[in-house]
Amino acid sequence: MRILAIGDKESKSLWDYFQPEKLEGVDLIISVGDLDPAFLSFLATFTHAPVYYVHGNHDEKYEKKPPDGCECLDDRIVVYEGVRILGLPGALRYRPGSYQYEQEEMDAHIRRLFFTLQLHGGFDILVTHAPAEGVGDGQDRPHQGFRAFTGLLNEFRPRYYLHGHVHPNYSREYTRLKRYRDTLIINGYESYIFDYETEYEEKFPKVKEKEGYDFTPDFLLRMKKEREKKAAEEQKEEGKRS
Repeated sequence: MRILAIGDKESKSLWDYFQPEKLEGVDLIISVGDLDPAFLSFLATFTHAPVYYVHGNHDEKYEKKPPDGCECLDDRIVVYEGVRILGLPGALRYRPGSYQYEQEEMDAHIRRLFFTLQLHGGFDILVTHAPAEGVGDGQDRPHQGFRAFTGLLNEFRPRYYLHGHVHPNYSREYTRLKRYRDTLIINGYESYIFDYETEYEEKFPKVKEKEGYDFTPDFLLRMKKEREKKAAEEQKEEGKRS
């Protein structure tokens, strides 16, 4: 399956100088956020491939006019051609606005996915806008990553992780591709095409994928306990008010 990852900057090659043959062979398009919704609508018009997206921290405009013919991945798992894709929106909060979260708020997003993760038995591709904490993120607060994303990588070890938010001109240490444990990380800035079945082995041939990886159930158990604890606290508060 050939996947086109896009994000943060509209590709002139795919918009201003677009030619239909540039999308030939592309089976799936995934936006990691901070793109003009009109750009996504444009791509959806000229391809039969599904166009999925997560919201970036500059995507407030989507609330008034979401991209046509595209599907939002925020806080859900979508299965396409047998590949489980988990999407999470936004960036670490650094100013007022939509799609920005404190670390604790993103932790809550993950807790709400407890039953979804359990139902699907994990995921194959993680898609976020901001990066994971300590894995290709920046030092300044606006570009620091989420610890919850690092936790997901540690526990579920997906084959691929697509993110954006960190641009090439932000740091001399920027790299398009990075490996973290069993996961190939791809920064989707502007555009990057890869083959789901072969990209991992081609870029990191010495790393063998763990077939049928059985994720650590402790993570799900912790999530369940936190949900139960929060529900008990809310029930207690409700009792005090009544």
